[in-house]
This record gives sequence, C-alpha cells and structure tokens, in this order.
Amino acid sequence: MKFGKAFKKQKVPEWTEAYVDYNGLKHVLQEIRRLKQSKQPPTPLRSAQKRNSSGLNLQARNSYGMGDIEDQAIAVNTVKQQNSRKLYNTEFLLSPEEGGENEKTFFRKLDEELNKVNTFYKDKVEEVINEASLLNKQMDALIAFRTKVMNPHRGTSSSPKGIPTDVKNSADSKTSSPSRAAATEQTDLESPVELQHLNNDKVTGSSLREDANVRENETHSLDILDRVKITNPLESPISTIRGFLMDEKEKGLSFNKDELKKVEERLKNIFSEYYKKLQLLKNYSFMNLSAFSKILKKYEKITSRNAARPYMRMVDSSYLGSCDEVSGLLERVEATFIKHFAKSNRREGMKLLRPKQKTEKHCITFFSVILLLEAKRLIEDGNLYINSILPLYSFHAYLVLHTLLYAANIYFWRRYRINYPFIFGFKQGTELGYQEVFLLGNGLAMLALATFLVHLHIQMDSGAQDHQKYAKFMPLGLITVIFIIMFCPFNIIYHSSRVFLMKSIFRCICAPLYKVTLPDFFLADQLTSQIQAMRSIEYYICYYGYGTSKGQNKCTTRDVYAVFYFIIAVIPYWLRFLQCVRRLLEERDYCHGCNAVRYFSTIIAVVIRTAFELRKGLTWKILAIASSAIATIMNTYWDIVVDWGLLHKKSNNFLLRDKLILSHKSVYFSAMVLDVLLRFAWLQLVLPFDLHSLSGNAILITFSSLEILRRGMWNFFRLENEHLNNVGKYRAFKSVPLPFNYNDENDENDEIDDKDD
Repeated sequence: MKFGKAFKKQKVPEWTEAYVDYNGLKHVLQEIRRLKQSKQPPTPLRSAQKRNSSGLNLQARNSYGMGDIEDQAIAVNTVKQQNSRKLYNTEFLLSPEEGGENEKTFFRKLDEELNKVNTFYKDKVEEVINEASLLNKQMDALIAFRTKVMNPHRGTSSSPKGIPTDVKNSADSKTSSPSRAAATEQTDLESPVELQHLNNDKVTGSSLREDANVRENETHSLDILDRVKITNPLESPISTIRGFLMDEKEKGLSFNKDELKKVEERLKNIFSEYYKKLQLLKNYSFMNLSAFSKILKKYEKITSRNAARPYMRMVDSSYLGSCDEVSGLLERVEATFIKHFAKSNRREGMKLLRPKQKTEKHCITFFSVILLLEAKRLIEDGNLYINSILPLYSFHAYLVLHTLLYAANIYFWRRYRINYPFIFGFKQGTELGYQEVFLLGNGLAMLALATFLVHLHIQMDSGAQDHQKYAKFMPLGLITVIFIIMFCPFNIIYHSSRVFLMKSIFRCICAPLYKVTLPDFFLADQLTSQIQAMRSIEYYICYYGYGTSKGQNKCTTRDVYAVFYFIIAVIPYWLRFLQCVRRLLEERDYCHGCNAVRYFSTIIAVVIRTAFELRKGLTWKILAIASSAIATIMNTYWDIVVDWGLLHKKSNNFLLRDKLILSHKSVYFSAMVLDVLLRFAWLQLVLPFDLHSLSGNAILITFSSLEILRRGMWNFFRLENEHLNNVGKYRAFKSVPLPFNYNDENDENDEIDDKDD
C-alpha cells in the first residue's frame, strides 16, 4: 500500500485537519515537476556549475544542516512567540532562476504544516498531562477507599497495601531533552532510601509513577476519605429522581463492596479511554513524522537538491519529534492498570486496554430461495386469505427493509470515513460491519419468506386440511423465534450488539429517568419511522387473542383496537418529547426546548386526528388538517436545517454548509427535495386519509416503506453533520466523569474530557 493511502487510513477522522496536508504538498511538487520538464534539461557540467555557485549564498546560521554547507538549498530559522512556543521558518537560498517561486511555496507550506502539527500536538500533550494529575488523585482516593472497604475496622492512620500512581508536573518537563528524560526515567527505579530524599525535591517530567515496591511498605493516611465524595452522574432512574428532588450531585461514601465495584468499573473505563487517547497521540506523532520524511524525499527526487536531512533534523528536534511524554505515560498507565485493575495479570490487563481490532470480512455467502414462480401462483389463488395474514408478515418486511438500509448506511459511513463507532459509543471491536448487518437482514428476509410461502401453501392445498389449523400459528412461531434470539443470554449471534440494542431500547422506554445519549435519541427517531411495525404487534395480539377463527374483520373493527391503533403512533414521539425535556433541564439549551415543541406538535396532530376519526365533523377535520400541516412543516425544517445543518445563507457552498463530505453538491439538494416529498408521505402514514385507488394494506405498506426509506437517507446526513461537528472541535473521545470529588477543591467539574471540547 502506498504511503498516501496508508496515511489517510491511519488518520483519526476527527483530527483530519490537524494532520500534515500531504496531498497539498504533493500537488506543489507536481507543479515543480511540470516546470522542470517544460524547461530544457541542463548539461551535467552546467548543472554542477549551478550547484557550486548556489553554495556561495549559504550562511553558517543553518544549525540544522548536515554535510557540506555548499550542498544545502535551505536555511531554517526559529522564532519564539510570547507563549514560548517555537515557529519554524525556512529560507530558500537559491535564486529565482534556479529554484523558482514554486519551491519557495513548497517550503512555505511545509513550514505552515509543521507549525500547525507541532502546536496541535503540544496542546494535546499538555491536556493528557493535566488529565494524568486528575487520574492520580482519583487513584489515591480509590486505593484508600478499597483499603477501607476490605478492612472496615482499620483506623484512619493505617496504611493500604498499595498506593497508586503519582503524577509530578513541571513546566520544564514539557521541553525536556532526551537525556534529561532518560535521567528522569532512571529516578523511577531508584531505591526506597533515595526516593525518600527525592520526594522533598521537585522532580521533573510529568509521569504516572508506579513506585509499587516502595509504596507497599509506606504508611499512608486514610484521611483523604474525609475529603472525598462520590460523584452522582444521574445515569440511573433512582439517581435521577434523587438528583432532581434533592439536588444531589454527589453523595457520601458508604464503604460497601457494591459501591467499590461501581467506582472500579468507572475508573476502568476512564483508564481505557485515556490509554486510547495516548495511543492515538503516539500514532499521530509517528504518522506526521513519516509524512514529512516521505514528502522531502519526493522533493529531493524531483529537484536533485539536498534538503531532506537538514529539514528532518529540525523536525526531529521539534516538540513533535523530541517529546517523549506520551511514551512515558503509556508505560505508566499500563503498569498502574495491570496492578490495580487486573490483579497484576499483564495479559488480562493488556486485553482490556488494547481490545482486538475488528477484522473486515470481504467474502460472505448469502442464502437464496428460488420460490418466485410458486409464490406468484399462491398469491393469485389466495388473495382473500392473504389480506388477513399479510399484516402478520409485514412486521418482518419493515424490519428487513430498515436493516438493509442500515447496512447501506454503514457502508457509506465507512467509505467517507464517518466515525460512526465513536458517535454511537460502540465498544472497540464489537461494532458490526455492513456485511454482517446485510447478512442479518437477508437471513431474516429468507426466513420470513419461506415461512410465509409454506403457510400459504398449506392453506391453499386441499390435501393438507388436517394441518391448516396449525399453519395459522406459523407467524406467531416466527416472531417468537426472533424474540428468543433477541433475548438469548448466550454469547451467540452478535451477543454484544444485541445487549447494546436492548439497553438502548430500555433507556428509550425510561426516557426521562436516564441521561440521554446520542444512541438513545437516534434509536427513538428510528422508532418514529416504524409505527406500522409497532401496529403489527398490536395486530398479533388482536389476531391471536380473540381467536383465529374470528378472522380479521371482527378483530380490527373493535373500538379498543382503533384507540390503541392511534396510541401506538403517539408512543415514539412521546419518548422523544421526554428525551428533549430531560436534555433541556440538564443542558439548559433552548434548542432542545424547540425540539420538544416539535414532537409535541406531532402528538397533538395525532390526537386531533384520532378525535376526528371517532367523532367526525367539519370542525375536527379542519383542526386535523391544520395541525398535520404544521407538524409536517416543522419536522421538515428541522430535518434539513438542524439535523443536517444545511440551508445556511452565509455558507461557502450555496444554501448548504461550509464543510461537505460528499463531493457532488447535487446530492444534498436532491436529498432535501426527497425529504420534503417523503415527509408528506409520512403525513399520510401517521394521519391516514382515504385513498380509494389503493387497498388498505397496499396504502399502509407503500407509505410505511417510503417513511423507512426517508429515515435511511436521514441517517446518513444526520451522522455526517454530527461527524463534522466533532471534526470542528477535534472531539475524538468520550467524556467520562470522574467518580471521586474532593471537597476542599473546586473539582466539581473535573472530568477526563475525552471529547476535546
């Protein structure tokens, strides 16, 4: 694989703009090559004379040069800003006739990229150093808390068996030389007696210090527990109720094993996210250093000038190339995590810190069923019977369509490097690829189709009358199998993904009692497009609850069925309304209030339509039409302007937004037009009007499918907009609240802000 492709693949998607613009530099080199080729190549003697004459202009101030100074074409200067940060400026020393403006442009852009990368990297390293100091305080509290739980009768002056890592920060460490870093590294291995003397001095180098052998024998006061409380993240129903009723954002320590287990789990997640951030920072440094090296080699190959060695020496001496803080922190995080969270088992500890990357499967065989001719004959012969059982099988059709569209979403998200696993919060290595999701959808489709055809064949076959009474239960058996697989506790059929989905569904149902995350409201939005599938569940209960012999007509004509038919349509919007209210109360953002009003208007439209269906009358009809139109317009506007971030008047891209992932702008305009059209199709789905040209089942299936197609299109552009927001703020990590809060400091807002807000 060429470096350009590997470089693009290894980028952190949210940090793309902070990497070296490798392609931009290649374009400049291509201009230089074209200019060289347009000129007549000089003779070898003339070329040598030019090199000798050009060396007279070089000055000895190039401290980064290597070899004979006559061979150099550049001189590198450094300028310090007020915040003591270095900026690098390269002077191209050849005359315009020899080098041309393109080479000056190349080194000017190269300096800009180096300064950009160097500044970004230094800012991120300073962040992880500050986060390390917070983690050290958390570990101090954890070890003391663990000791108290394991030995409840021990006094406050007793000592725990192990003290966690210690972070020593120093401004000097941020610019320490390699030799000094090595000296600091050596102090970590000093004897206990020497360490006691070193503790009184200022130790340079920010690090997560283990010192396990020394600290296990030291006495350590447990008085820290008197200054610590547990942070209440309001993530469970009970904690949410207590938090809102009692304004309880933190609670005292109860010193029980259950609380200790919860704290340890939270710190495990924090360390895992922190370790991942360190790994990506290390990879960020390596890939950018490689990019500078590769592009300078290309420059030398095109121009036959010696510039790579002096420039790379300068790059290696920059903060990007010389800082070893990240490597040191990685080693100390590993040692701390293995000791305190993996019982000193390195293999288990590293398995938690470095979960296996998910491997792509490039070849999947799909099932096929060749029953089309038989299906056509059966459907034509049993048209009347199909009308009664079609709603039972339409549930599976809606799920299959939605699943296949989700597989297509994953394919395009990956193709355009939209970081959907991070956005949804999937655990690394557990996210499903588009092939796997497509296989699930295809498998469900084949299973449902085979069951439907067998059911219809038995019902239409006069020789199978003895089995007809059992055939009626085949749809019930099919949906039962699906639910059994869904709730299966064994580690089969993508267990982690099923658990994630069930937890998200439960959090949606308990919307106001759980902290709302993106997967929660994203799933609730999907449910608003699956109203007809939810109504199919009601039909299952009606069809089998009243007895299959009563048929469809007696079941669906009951008043109770009609009432619940509309109540089910309200449920998804009510859940989204509660989620918006919860976010409004927590984040104090009026945008969530507007969103809540939007969903509430849809609920009102459905309720008024229900009243019109039950009571009739011109007044109710006018109210139904007006409320439906208002809800549709509000939903369409919110889709395009808020969820997709389009229709910005001052955008660089006319009526779109400044940043676009897709290169063809016409795709966005087409999507906006389709969303408007399909939103009004959705209006027919939620608030059905009579269309005499189509049968009832045809209307429901057609408009339900159109709404699911609209949702599939909405999914792609919604995550594209979310991804671009993360890119703009360099958010590449989850925000994990710290479990312990110190009373004597202003630490109420301390958290490992892994989203880089």
